[in-house]
Amino acid sequence: MRITRYLAAGAGVLALAAPAALADTTGTAATLRAATGRLITAELNRDGATACGVLNAPLTTTVAGQTCAQRWDARSARLLAASGGAARLRADLHAAASAPIAISGEHGSITLPYPLLNGHSHFYWTNNCWMLTR
Repeated sequence: MRITRYLAAGAGVLALAAPAALADTTGTAATLRAATGRLITAELNRDGATACGVLNAPLTTTVAGQTCAQRWDARSARLLAASGGAARLRADLHAAASAPIAISGEHGSITLPYPLLNGHSHFYWTNNCWMLTR
């Protein structure tokens, strides 16, 4: 299946970033790339629970009776069902390995072809990891 091939490529991106990310406790580009890859791979897998693990706490609350995982499962399904949706996610996953990153203190962003959330790809460094935020 085509998605499997791209997921394997995404795992390769994460494997390259993972050694640096494991040793990093200061919020560097390597850990931001790893968080980005985890989120995009979760969306490609329709894995809302994993996606929620990369979201800043305010984004993980239950809304209208739906848990974070339920909302992100539905979001992933919509993205993948949309014309070109899977291709956009794969383009972001591929770009994450070398996309420009800006880090200022506890805030970081990555420039992707298709921003991750509400037109932005902003992250917040908290609890020794990057979390996607609005």
